[in-house]
Amino acid sequence: MEATMTVANSPIVWLFAFLVISVVAFQGIKFIFLALKTSPSVGMTKEETKSAIKVGAINAIGPSLGIIIVAISLIALLGEPLTLMRIGIIGSAGIEATGAQLATSSAGVDLGTSAFTNEVFTLVVWVLCLGGIGWLLVVTLFTKSLGKMQAKIVSKNKNKQFPIMIILSTAAMLGIFSNFVMDEMVKGVTSAAVIFASAIAMILVSLITKNIKKLKWLNEYSLGISIIVGLSVSFMMF
Repeated sequence: MEATMTVANSPIVWLFAFLVISVVAFQGIKFIFLALKTSPSVGMTKEETKSAIKVGAINAIGPSLGIIIVAISLIALLGEPLTLMRIGIIGSAGIEATGAQLATSSAGVDLGTSAFTNEVFTLVVWVLCLGGIGWLLVVTLFTKSLGKMQAKIVSKNKNKQFPIMIILSTAAMLGIFSNFVMDEMVKGVTSAAVIFASAIAMILVSLITKNIKKLKWLNEYSLGISIIVGLSVSFMMF
């Protein structure tokens, strides 16, 4: 594990990470300039455009802090440069953690153990990077077609109290993540306790943000909070 982390934090991996993050930073700056250039065509003044950019930047702080909490746990398992590169591109810490777990489990090992070799680390890198390509290809090739399909399905849904698209997408996500949860739950009492504690924390945060509008921002930290609760329960039981 220690030798693998040496490779994971090596200069060559840092170089690739900075190259990727540089592209992301360039895109962000380019989008800001495009927004400033095209804003008059939609009736926005320069002051309104600058205000919108400022509000967007401030609102991005909350979700970013939630991602940072999850990223800290990934750094210990995957190294700093790979975590920076993946979180900087996709921004979904939960998806990246799931991808890493899926890659290691396919090799028959667990993250953070002595069996986590250089070969397994390379497998994780390929899985996360190829998994990220799927997002881009789907957006590029199928966004227009999927939009038409969704509109067609919704138009045929006569019962407005039965939002079929929301139900289908929620059911799919529950099925996927439940598969991973069940694999961990059967490992022992500690694993089951951690899962239940994390789930309860997530449910409580969701209920609080739903019923108290002033705390709606807390929803952005729900994943990080549930992870902290799970880690705390695991620490106490050990």
